Amino acid sequence: MKQMIWNKVSEAEIIGISGHIRPDGDCIGSCMAMYQYIKKYYPDKKVYVYLESVPDVFVYINGIDEVITDYEDKNADLFISLDCSDIERLGGAKDLFIKTKNTINIDHHVSNMSFADINHFVPESSSACEVLYELLDENKVDYDIAISLYTGIIHDTGVLKYSNTSKRTLQIAGELIDKNIDFTSIIDESFYEKTYTQNLILGRCLLESRLICGGKGVVSIATADIMKEYGATKADLDGIVNAILLTKGVEIAVFIYELEENVYKVSLRAAKYADVNAIAGLFGGGGHVKAAGCTINGNFEEGIEKLLVEVEKALKLG
Repeated sequence: MKQMIWNKVSEAEIIGISGHIRPDGDCIGSCMAMYQYIKKYYPDKKVYVYLESVPDVFVYINGIDEVITDYEDKNADLFISLDCSDIERLGGAKDLFIKTKNTINIDHHVSNMSFADINHFVPESSSACEVLYELLDENKVDYDIAISLYTGIIHDTGVLKYSNTSKRTLQIAGELIDKNIDFTSIIDESFYEKTYTQNLILGRCLLESRLICGGKGVVSIATADIMKEYGATKADLDGIVNAILLTKGVEIAVFIYELEENVYKVSLRAAKYADVNAIAGLFGGGGHVKAAGCTINGNFEEGIEKLLVEVEKALKLG
C-alpha cells in the first residue's frame, strides 16, 4: 500500500490535499505534513492544500498561510484526503475530489467509508498523523514535518492521555521530539491555552450542564443565543466536551451546539466502556469508539430525546 501511494504521487503533476470540515489538530497536522513532505521531496509537483478554516492557534505550522480556504479549483490529477471518514465530510473539497482522476484516502476512523481509489485507514492508530508517519520515510521527516505530525497526535490523543494512545504512538511521539521541536510550546499553545472568551463560554456550558442516568452521563448545550451573548464562534467551543467528561462518575459526555436554525452539532465522548461511535452512527455520524460526533437536523427536542435514549442504552451496558 505504501509503495502504491507514493507511485501515484510520483505519477501526478498537480496534487490536491484536504481533510474534513471544521478541521481539528489532527486534520490540520496531517494535511500540512503531507503538503510539506511532497513540496520538499517532490519539488517538480504542484501541490495545494484545501481546508475550510484554520484556527489561529496553529499559526506556528510552516506553510499554514498557504492553505486555500475558498476551494479554488487547481485541476489536480491526484487528490489526497486525510483524517476524513466520509466523502461528504470533505465539505467544499468534495466536488474537487470527485472530479479528480486519481484519489487516495488516508485515515484512522473505524467508520471510514472507503470512498477513494486507494483507501488506507488504520482504526487502531491514534490519529491520521500516526497513520501518515508510517507511510513516510522516517529519515525524511524534518523539523517542520515533525511539528505538523506531533500536533495531530497530541490533539487526537488528548496529549497522549486518551485510550487510543498505544506504545507505538509514544514511540512515534518520541521520534518526532528527537527532531528538536519545541513540543511543550506546541502542547501549551495549541491544546491548553484558551482565550478569555473561550473560558467564559466554557464556564457557561458547565453551568448549563445537567447529569443524566444517575450521574453516568452529562449533557450541555450552547444555543445560538448563548453564543451570541459571549460573542463566541464554533472555534471557541473546542474542548468543552472533554472538559465535561472529566466530571467524576461520568461515562458519556454529550455537548451540543447550534450550527444554524434547526441544525445542531453533537460531540460525544466516553470514558471507559461505552461506544459513542455506535451512537453517532445511528444519526449519520461517526468517529471513534471513545470520541465521535453527528449532526441533528429538524426539531431540536425530538432529536435530542432520541439521542439521549441511545445514550441511556449505552450506559446500561456498563
